[in-house]
Amino acid sequence: MFRGMRRFKQQITEEECLEVLTQEPRGVLSVLGDDGYPYGMPMNHWYSAEDNRIYFHGAKEGHKLDAIRACDKVSYCVYDRGYRREGEWALNIRSVIVFGRLRLVEDEEKAKKICTQLCQKFTDDKEYLEKELKYSFPRVQCLELVPEHMSGKLVNES
Repeated sequence: MFRGMRRFKQQITEEECLEVLTQEPRGVLSVLGDDGYPYGMPMNHWYSAEDNRIYFHGAKEGHKLDAIRACDKVSYCVYDRGYRREGEWALNIRSVIVFGRLRLVEDEEKAKKICTQLCQKFTDDKEYLEKELKYSFPRVQCLELVPEHMSGKLVNES
């Protein structure tokens, strides 16, 4: 059902893909938007190795949620900061694309765990986390991406 990677020599392992998903805090979530137009948006994410899911949070209404309710098939792209080999100017960047189905998280305790994990990717400030959970959490909708296919590659920018 999913295409194989055309430039297979650049393909990275599943372990490397999961490393990128775990270490990097952001990516671009793409949905099928209004009138069939793709709609891609930058998102913070948390990859849970426990259940092999990618979690997001956002508002309880808007273009993204309308699109997901109409079609739950999405793709999510993440890439790392890259590195330079000694003496070279070009960056080497690992990127990962995950295809899957996105669904709303309805369980409040699970949503609190997701919000906590997302916050902890950026800060260990407990006061900030408690304030966010108290004041912002009631307006948050968490989302769960169930991967169906994942591929990644290493690209040299030269």
